[in-house]
Amino acid sequence: MSETNSSATAEGAAGAGGAPAAEAAAPHRYTAALAAEIEARWQDFWDANGTYEAPNPSGDLAGDPALAARPKKFIMDMFPYPSGAGLHVGHPLGYIATDVFARFQRMTGHNVLHSLGFDAFGLPAEQYAVQTGTHPRVSTEANIENMKAQLRALGLGHDKRRSFATIDPDYYKWTQWIFLQIFNSWYDDEAKKARPIADLIAQFDSGERAVPDSTRAWHALDAKERADVLSGFRLAYASDAPVNWCPGLGTVLANEEVTADGRSERGNFPVFKAKLRQWNMRITAYADRLLDDLDALDWPEAIKLQQRNWIGRSEGARVDFPVGSPGTDGSVDDAITVFTTRQDTLFGATYMVLAPEHELVDAIVPAAWPEGTHDVWTGGHATPAEAVAKYRAFAAAKSDVERQADAKEKTGVFTGAYATNPVSGEQVPVFIADYVLMGYGTGAIMAVPAHDSRDFAFARAFELPMRCVVEPADDRGTDPSTWDDSFDSYEAKIINSSGADVALDGLVVVEAKARITEWLERKGIGRGTVNFRLRDWLFSRQRYWGEPFPIVYDEDGVAHPLPESMLPLELPEVDDYSPRTFDPDDADTSPETPLSRNEDWVNVTLDLGDGTGPRRYRRETNTMPNWAGSCWYELRYLDPHNSEQLVAPDAERYWMGPRDGQPTGGVDLYVGGAEHAVLHLLYARFWSKVLFDLGHISSAEPFHKLFNQGMIQAYVYRDSRGFPVPAAEVEERDGTFFFEGEPVKRELGKMGKSLKNAVTPDEICEEYGADTLRLYEMAMGPLDVSRPWDTRAVVGQYRLLQRMWRLIVDEATGEVTVTDAEPDEDTLRALHKAIDGVRQDLDGMRFNTAIAKITELNNHLTKAAGPVSRSVAERLVLLVAPLAPHIAEELWRKLGRTESVVHQDFPVADPAYVVDETVTCVVQIKGKVKARLEVPPAISDEELEKAALGDERVVAALAGAGIRKVIVRAPKLVNIVPA
Repeated sequence: MSETNSSATAEGAAGAGGAPAAEAAAPHRYTAALAAEIEARWQDFWDANGTYEAPNPSGDLAGDPALAARPKKFIMDMFPYPSGAGLHVGHPLGYIATDVFARFQRMTGHNVLHSLGFDAFGLPAEQYAVQTGTHPRVSTEANIENMKAQLRALGLGHDKRRSFATIDPDYYKWTQWIFLQIFNSWYDDEAKKARPIADLIAQFDSGERAVPDSTRAWHALDAKERADVLSGFRLAYASDAPVNWCPGLGTVLANEEVTADGRSERGNFPVFKAKLRQWNMRITAYADRLLDDLDALDWPEAIKLQQRNWIGRSEGARVDFPVGSPGTDGSVDDAITVFTTRQDTLFGATYMVLAPEHELVDAIVPAAWPEGTHDVWTGGHATPAEAVAKYRAFAAAKSDVERQADAKEKTGVFTGAYATNPVSGEQVPVFIADYVLMGYGTGAIMAVPAHDSRDFAFARAFELPMRCVVEPADDRGTDPSTWDDSFDSYEAKIINSSGADVALDGLVVVEAKARITEWLERKGIGRGTVNFRLRDWLFSRQRYWGEPFPIVYDEDGVAHPLPESMLPLELPEVDDYSPRTFDPDDADTSPETPLSRNEDWVNVTLDLGDGTGPRRYRRETNTMPNWAGSCWYELRYLDPHNSEQLVAPDAERYWMGPRDGQPTGGVDLYVGGAEHAVLHLLYARFWSKVLFDLGHISSAEPFHKLFNQGMIQAYVYRDSRGFPVPAAEVEERDGTFFFEGEPVKRELGKMGKSLKNAVTPDEICEEYGADTLRLYEMAMGPLDVSRPWDTRAVVGQYRLLQRMWRLIVDEATGEVTVTDAEPDEDTLRALHKAIDGVRQDLDGMRFNTAIAKITELNNHLTKAAGPVSRSVAERLVLLVAPLAPHIAEELWRKLGRTESVVHQDFPVADPAYVVDETVTCVVQIKGKVKARLEVPPAISDEELEKAALGDERVVAALAGAGIRKVIVRAPKLVNIVPA
């Protein structure tokens, strides 16, 4: 006891590393220097011995029945991006957590696959190349090596044979190959799955399927016409479509890469709507399956909800509104198709609105304003064309979020055209307005202002008529001109909605929707349908540092896929890496890609093996988005060196195939940030489903269980200008903070270089050791909760390891001090309770409470008289091994064990020692505690009541009073209510 207390006092006075005098007196003390030596040695040992190498079914497993009998566990982290700034202590939180969990799974009998690759294409490396002239590959590979060294220093147990980077040609060969599988596929709505495009061509060729929008047979079409038809079916296709154009970055962006305020996620530049020819992925074909299969996944409900909302399934009807020219013979020039979920209110549609980008706008705009056009509709412009052009420019400068915001002032302009309401026959004016988006429905709405608040506000602003067709439940009456706002209800009855051959009056909404839908379909002017908020995935980027498309174009502009033998199509060397960027606010610009400037690479003569011989082609000069490589990387871990196929079928089935509780297959545990809910996670699910449909994999989902770790935050200190100052140089005086003598404000936020509050893992490892850092990050709180970093608190876990070391090793001699004697019963109870609790906590990823239980056991052993029993010491080391593997390996060897601790069995608790012999029962009278009884845990209610009423303290407290009621909650509570 005295030696322990003396040592504890010394370490407290000397700080983390201990004073030189203390180190001289205890040369074998666990210090930062000793931790560094131990950690480096064991990291070398693990690498040299392939300790973390996971066998595949066609390899070692086939010849080792015992190993083959082990259940598998595939554990993954979300791809790290190799930043030039390196890691700060917030980055490894998830990596340490998965490492702890993977180590625990190995020790509980699993064959564990745990590796880590690098998501290395993308904008940051390209921007660095532009600034410095350094090739992106050079800077990226240097960043990867630095990150590998930082991660290795943490003792992460990755199978390094399986690591890769998305920039490796051997890797992106298969990214390109998957793109071609998607390009050469179509979605069969009847079969509800993707099929090879060759099957569709065969249907057209045989006449089994008619060529859409054509009276000509398939064989009568030329090559370009056939290509155009197939483009309407392919799962990867190029089209002229509205895109998010970011002049400041010189590239287009997916919807998910644009922030809520209409700016680029990277760089914070303005984003505008433009029309460009781009590659798209037809992810919308899978909307129903992406939605339905969420139910089979073990994901946080918040992430599932985000995906459901992003997919945005809604049921309604598509309705055609003929567009005619007022004052003519009434002939139909075109038709506007709307999607509505309230087709029961068709009789209330008094005007229409198109998105400013709608393709019909130019076609329907007349040369002059129709006679009698209201002045408020024209915006003061002389012609409809002028009004439309001006308003389009105004709307293009606003983000989708801004356009949808419930602004007080509604803006828009009359197109000069009228449409015919198909149920009433009334002509209704057609406007364009920014509150209608091309990204939802058809980009056109029928406006029912009496029953939609946005339409109501617009109608008021433009003096448009309103008709009540849903009977109000209050006393407002049926004249909308007297209302303050619209009225909407799914419970009310329909009124004012009867025509020549259809009557909805008196029906409730559900009945009216069914009747009008049937009428529309019978008339051929509408149909019941399901709509989705989800848009097709924009897949082109006007950048250099990305995967080249394996596509070439002939002289007619027809896209041709490269044969597999020409993969990978590698990025060429270029002198200028930057896409042409523009004034961030100049929307009237268009992309120019770095690859387009390399004429020798772009214009090539190739024999594609299609029987036409060598021909002249032009390569695609866009590159794939940075999401492409992370859409399938889980598969590469399974079979990382396979050059002949995407993945060996037996390896994919073994690691990811469907099984009990995982009907769609997938990775057993996937850990990463919640910010990827509708980006990476949705895209990866789509690619998996296509590959599954085509028979390349057995898993219809990539990730079965998802866990979102929280964030390590740090205090940010800002000066009077609001600029961050170095956090490490801030002084605290009586609750006030100063930098260079001037007061600064403190706030809790992210950790990062730009905020001058980053702490690197290298610093902590140097001062305390990697095991201490691992313990501290896992002990800070629940893994899924954000928590603040506090360097001063790290020492608590460092001292835990010092006390554990001291239990087993004599600090003066370095000799092991354990005894072979059997432990006493109190120690056995403390040990087995710890084993039981830690085992449950590690399995449930409750690492902070597992560490608390280990600390409690360690404290018990530290306070006990005499040396610790060998059997207890060994099991203590095994308990801590997943969390602090280096010190565990060292102590395991010092205890005389010759094999690595990594593959040892995790201790199992003896139930006899887990259950307490007695528990404390509280006895209350009138809610006040009068006695505490030590009773058996299995005591019955009757026995406990008898014991409580017979206790002399209870008898004295009752003082002869009668008893009205006794409430018993065995074994912990008795509540007596006197009469």
